[in-house]
Amino acid sequence: MRWPSSKNPGPDSQSGVNYPIDPQDKLPHAYGGPSCLGVLRKVPDDFRVTEIPLVEPDGHGEHCLLEIEKCNQNTESVAKLLARHACVRNADVSYAGMKDRNAVTRQWFSVRLAGRSEPAWDDLNSADLRILQAARHSRKLRVGALRGNRFCLRIREFRDGQGRLEQIMQSLQAGGMPNYFGAQRFGREGSNLTGAGALFGGVRGRLDRKRRGLYLSAARSMLFNRVLGIRVSDGTWNQAFPGERLILDGSRNSFVPEMIDPVIMERLADMDIHPSGPLWGTGYQSTNTESAALEQRALHGMEGWQKGLERSGLKYERRALRAPIRNLTWGLEGDDLLLEFSLGKGSYATVLMREIIATG
Repeated sequence: MRWPSSKNPGPDSQSGVNYPIDPQDKLPHAYGGPSCLGVLRKVPDDFRVTEIPLVEPDGHGEHCLLEIEKCNQNTESVAKLLARHACVRNADVSYAGMKDRNAVTRQWFSVRLAGRSEPAWDDLNSADLRILQAARHSRKLRVGALRGNRFCLRIREFRDGQGRLEQIMQSLQAGGMPNYFGAQRFGREGSNLTGAGALFGGVRGRLDRKRRGLYLSAARSMLFNRVLGIRVSDGTWNQAFPGERLILDGSRNSFVPEMIDPVIMERLADMDIHPSGPLWGTGYQSTNTESAALEQRALHGMEGWQKGLERSGLKYERRALRAPIRNLTWGLEGDDLLLEFSLGKGSYATVLMREIIATG
């Protein structure tokens, strides 16, 4: 992945927006870096993803929930196909999460029919798409309405050159992984960050809502990754500082404990709670805590990005620095490594894989 260089501050060098960004592959690793080699996604079937839904169809209402298996298609192209087939607006089709094109993925869509007759969904079945189930539901499926994703991966031509696979896997199983945003968040060759820099510098024309959202999310994610990278380097990404806001696992709920007592330490060890990092926006309140000082150090020189996000109206939030890895299993099949695991929503399988293998 090629990133904008700090030597080229972007379209408007007077805007205060520049690109002092480390490449994604230079972000610190939690467990010493990958010691294995392998080929990921040689064919789509090597990367299987199944969405873990937050809701089940209730059997009535003007929406139809569809579970679809797809490959060689992205989520948006399937959504548009559903809209055409049902003769509804694109806005009447929604989904909980985006899924990769170069993978075999199972995910849920909702289609608002609003008095229209239900089409023959099975007519859409093809070599690259299958309707697994369809049922009525009373509410639209919202973005983020999922618990997480289950993964089944095959890494071909696997080589454990240093004999560290078991050690790394057991560390991941016990301690989780840094909750970095994956490289796909930033677009091909960092294009979403380039767009965000132009947006903040005032040199980009009118953007549609989706494109603007991609740029803002990329900028916010880059700042978060910088903070998390410092915490990984310091060995504090899985520890709590006094006065730091902690996030409940699998939830947006958070709290600031009065002290880091044995109960808090036990909950951290059990991965019931996690330390957090900033998703930048308006409403940030500076504190005199050690974690706040670390974040200020990590974001030094990034004021243009911070101000751009604030002007864009995003609200300041927190995100867990750590992601548990559930139901993790691994084993060899010939020259291939097989992995199965589950991640909560918003966490990336590619981030897990960078702790294990250097892809070839």
